[in-house]
Amino acid sequence: MTRIDTVLTTGKTHTTVNHDAHSRGREERLDIKLSAPRNRALPEYAFPAIQAHPTAEQMFAGAWSACLISAIGLAAKEQKVELPHDLALDIAVDLGKSGDAYLLAARIEVSMPGIARDVAQAIVHAADQICPYSKATRGNIDVAINVI
Repeated sequence: MTRIDTVLTTGKTHTTVNHDAHSRGREERLDIKLSAPRNRALPEYAFPAIQAHPTAEQMFAGAWSACLISAIGLAAKEQKVELPHDLALDIAVDLGKSGDAYLLAARIEVSMPGIARDVAQAIVHAADQICPYSKATRGNIDVAINVI
């Protein structure tokens, strides 16, 4: 697998779970203004509002984190482990280059305070096998997972 030599931009997310929170939503169309990193070599492909809206890397990191944190919940339930209320997941998705090729890479950090490290690692490993985003990226991009 080719690794990134030069990182152009990074999209980061921090996801937590609050077991007392309620979520409400309606079935509506998604209407988001997109942004992309400015590329001096291709200014015609830059979106006008770079800072005000999420980049594709941030959106990918956000979608992946939502999926993976749900998979962590499923894996913990299967292993009969109660997750801490301060469970946190950080994903950073890099867009970079190696030679002329554009590539993605990801760094994932999972924090499960109060859970033994070996148990937390087993849960995260099982979740990585469950999560469709993890499956889609496996072998396609460089991914580092760290349980802290």
